[in-house]
Amino acid sequence: MTAQRLTGSGLRYEAGGQRILDDVSVNANAGRLLAICGPSGAGKSSLLAMLGGLLIPSDGRVVLDDTPVKPGDQAMRLRISMVLQGYGLASALTARENVAITLQARRVVRDDVRRRTESALVDVGLADVADHLIEDMSGGQQQRVAVARALAARPDVLLADEPTAELDAENRERIVDLLVQLGHSGAIVVIASHDPEVVSRCDDVVEMDGGRVVTGG
Repeated sequence: MTAQRLTGSGLRYEAGGQRILDDVSVNANAGRLLAICGPSGAGKSSLLAMLGGLLIPSDGRVVLDDTPVKPGDQAMRLRISMVLQGYGLASALTARENVAITLQARRVVRDDVRRRTESALVDVGLADVADHLIEDMSGGQQQRVAVARALAARPDVLLADEPTAELDAENRERIVDLLVQLGHSGAIVVIASHDPEVVSRCDDVVEMDGGRVVTGG
């Protein structure tokens, strides 16, 4: 199944008595990359988590084509991959194991697990450290493992939260190239970033500030 549009409509979110998102609406389309930019505290990460079904909005809804995105929906989780700022990797496993275990959870057949894992690690430039434990890796290497894990899943939707924050110039370009390639091959790709070079590579841009959309959407 290939998704065509991910839509967030009238999204509001409050936590600790503070309004984090205030009537935010965004549209992300297949074959295009959407950048969500803005200063720290603008609400980018919360919006991305809501689009991925990790947060329940106080108001509004998120829909992938005609299907609501809700926390705990296993079928939806198989269609959406996320690259979080905290990476969400198992520190006691190797880079290879972190990618493979995600594919196994998606019931990918064994031979494809091996092939897709190796291919993704080569793509992000980590083939030579595939058997290193995550806890022994630098922040930039961990970030690339998280990207490899998301790409290997071949999702309909990829949501990436500051996916280049820990990377040097060469690896930043490598990762952005991979995300652009995925988006232009027909996936929905949404990138939250404050990096103007990353934003410039995207097709559409939503700028946020103070939990609201300033431009775009």
